[in-house]
Amino acid sequence: MSFISIPRVLGVIAAAAAVFFSPAGLAQGAPVAKAKYIEINPAQPTEPGKIEVLEFFSYGCTHCAVLEPLIEKWTKGLPANVVFKPVPIAFNTSMKPLQQLYYSLEAMNRLDLHPKVFLAIHEDKKKLFSKSDVIAWVAAQGVDRAKFEAVFDSFGVTSKSVRADQLATAYKVQGTPSLGVGGRYLTSPSEAGGYQETIDVAAELIKQLSAK
Repeated sequence: MSFISIPRVLGVIAAAAAVFFSPAGLAQGAPVAKAKYIEINPAQPTEPGKIEVLEFFSYGCTHCAVLEPLIEKWTKGLPANVVFKPVPIAFNTSMKPLQQLYYSLEAMNRLDLHPKVFLAIHEDKKKLFSKSDVIAWVAAQGVDRAKFEAVFDSFGVTSKSVRADQLATAYKVQGTPSLGVGGRYLTSPSEAGGYQETIDVAAELIKQLSAK
């Protein structure tokens, strides 16, 4: 596959989404059509007094790489009553190292590397699909290799990885990226009709939950 930068991927895939999904824009403040999201049954418990937004993603997912800069921009302006939590999931054992990578970076307070992981895989074509590859790449970013390796295999990271998979099952996540809202709804580019549309649907669902 030829080299394509993330900005170019964003433009190409967004254009394709417009053709294949034929998204219809959401009217300001209008109720979200049910076709644009899935209701979670039973509803899942969330942080008391807050509206929880879960971003189910995988570093190896091209669509997640496209959505990431949009998510980063959107989350900077979320209301105070909204809690946003990335949830890396692994549909199979081969995806586990990337799942552990996120929680290891979180544990070491190095989530500044989070967007760089997407760039490394999808733009620089780095193969970060094994523990050794992940550790080598993180060490190349200036992170202490021994400390990272200890965190990578820690009980805390393992527990969070297990919980992430449990959440994906509870929310009936079929693919990434997907956004869970308030423990009650799930939307994704396939339901919402595109990448920005996914965020727009989630934003309107947040408004509806806030008004209740």
